[in-house]
Amino acid sequence: MSSTGAPLRALLLAGACAPAFFATAALAQDDGMTVDSVIVTSRPDPEDPPVVGDARKRLSETPGAVSVISQESFAGRQALALDDMLRDAPGVYAQKKWGGDIRISIRGSGIGNANHNRGLMIAQDGVPLNEADGYGDSQLADPLNTRYVEVYRGGNALRFGGSLLGGAVNMVTPTGRDAGFDARLRIDGGSFGLLRQNVAVARTFGDADVYASVTNQTGQGWRSQSQQKIQFVSLNLGYSLGQDREVLLTITGSNINQEIPGALTEDQFEANPRQTAAGNYNLDYQRNARGLRGVLRTTWAFNDNLSFDGAVYGVWKDLDHPIFQVIDQQSRNWGSFGRLNWRGQIGGLKADAYAGYWLRTGDLDSNFYVNLGTARGAPRSRTLQNADAADLFAEGRLFVTDELAIVAGGTWGWANRDYESFAIPGVGSTFNLKASKDYEWFAPRIGLLWENQDGIQLFTNLTKSVEPPNSGSMSPTGTGFAPVEAQEAWTLEAGARGRTGPVVWDITLYRAELDGEMLQFTVGAGIPASTFNADETTHQGIEAGMDWTFAPGWRLRQSYMYSDFHFEGDVQYGDNQLPIVPKHFYRSELRYENAAGWFIAPSLEWSASDIWIDYANTQKAPSYAVLNLGAGWKIKDRVSLFLDVRNLTDEAYVSNVQAVTVYPAPGLPQPAVLWPGDGRGIFGGVTVAL
Repeated sequence: MSSTGAPLRALLLAGACAPAFFATAALAQDDGMTVDSVIVTSRPDPEDPPVVGDARKRLSETPGAVSVISQESFAGRQALALDDMLRDAPGVYAQKKWGGDIRISIRGSGIGNANHNRGLMIAQDGVPLNEADGYGDSQLADPLNTRYVEVYRGGNALRFGGSLLGGAVNMVTPTGRDAGFDARLRIDGGSFGLLRQNVAVARTFGDADVYASVTNQTGQGWRSQSQQKIQFVSLNLGYSLGQDREVLLTITGSNINQEIPGALTEDQFEANPRQTAAGNYNLDYQRNARGLRGVLRTTWAFNDNLSFDGAVYGVWKDLDHPIFQVIDQQSRNWGSFGRLNWRGQIGGLKADAYAGYWLRTGDLDSNFYVNLGTARGAPRSRTLQNADAADLFAEGRLFVTDELAIVAGGTWGWANRDYESFAIPGVGSTFNLKASKDYEWFAPRIGLLWENQDGIQLFTNLTKSVEPPNSGSMSPTGTGFAPVEAQEAWTLEAGARGRTGPVVWDITLYRAELDGEMLQFTVGAGIPASTFNADETTHQGIEAGMDWTFAPGWRLRQSYMYSDFHFEGDVQYGDNQLPIVPKHFYRSELRYENAAGWFIAPSLEWSASDIWIDYANTQKAPSYAVLNLGAGWKIKDRVSLFLDVRNLTDEAYVSNVQAVTVYPAPGLPQPAVLWPGDGRGIFGGVTVAL
């Protein structure tokens, strides 16, 4: 595939898709609508609570692809994890593998990662949840403790520090002032033994406020070996010291116990997608984690033009993870984050800027034992893994006219990885090893943002991203770290967003040229994935979203993602497509809401392309279409009910795959790399808010 032909095809596809999104604007007449995932730049949405409307206005100043998702958009359905919260966000590929392990990718970030999150910053209240080495755990997300979600795609996440290809997902927790209730009780559940209870209270006491939430969740899962028991607790204490000056203390805890059913071979999936991988059942694969996180943060306005956002935080986690071996780990992470925000004039021209830092350090004690199925056996390895990192970042906007701003910024980063292993002669590793490696980089960014008087925006930017490998990707051996280098990329994006009558729309085109992309592949059953650096790869695509209210009470919401990720003249793989993400992915929901307070909302998830399983492009997982149906009724202002039917037709489909280098020829053992999607499920719930 030529380097010029691919972007041309992407532009042609954008031209083909644009009429479907924009033609509706010319046909529609009504001007009232609800917007949950795309940015409104012309005026706040009348149905948004002020805290969410303020977030949309703030993010609309970003010269790139951003989204805001309010809790109101997912409160009326079964939302258990990040994939449910991010369902309507353009450009976000969030698919469940098992339990709370969600593959989250933006613009192909971390697509080769075997588990959890890499290449994307997951944050809470602006403070990163990622560990010091970049590892991210999406299982910590509690939708019932999230007021709204901000999505910064690609380099638009510069304000959090770091320079990752995917950007950032920031979950903002409620406070006593903006929760929207004094007390709330929610009970929901349904198929596969699911039951969840949540109690939350919110209060203000003069200048002080408090928010507290407790969630308990149990379930058996659609597949066997999928039982889960989860508890989340959260406490938010705030104190106002004047206008735009406050101090907040947030303490969150989690206790997550989940069984792992395992990926299946193609023959196993065809025979019975609900079955459990034999090894997972025999060795009782699980992931059990306890965690505690404390954050002290402040927002402090010095005057009308200068303010500061900052935090210090600490995280403790204990992991008991029986898989091919029993992994017993304890980790501690500490960090400090600060950002100075300024608005004013330069040479008589309106301008604004921010500058900040993100410092973090973490250590992990790791012990591996033989897995006896119901108990741990002899020790196999003992290691100490430490990580330190720092980012200094800044960005500024200068309005050369009332409508046009020039944007420039960048981040300087440094990271260190330390590793020490201890010999366990006779039963485990037989060597002592000490290894250390440093990384340093500068990642610049430049862009343009234009906005007319009607709030229509055009934007473009060019951003460099750098991602050093996390400790798990470096796979130390007896001779030191594996030869895995940092991944670098240049990403060019251009897009437009705004409101045209009753239509709110958002479309972005991007092209990222990567050097040394970190990719992983399954080595074999029970063996962790190995990581390698590709030579040159390209990620390019389209991210589009549209909300159209075409009649009173009727709204059509659509999002579409085109993803062309491929090698560029690789010695081994040529111009082959990368596995994991389908080229075409579409979601839509048609919602009717009656003035009496009830609604009905059929929806579609359509993975419209087969996806490659291997880098050699010899085997694909099939495309699929899943139909869902939601309904609800708001009884007065205090009580609301919902019904959520997933996978109406009970479609057997593959929701996720693990990558291999080459799929075996017919007659050879098949790899277990297919993650089945859940079958038909019926869920419902009741919420009482005072």
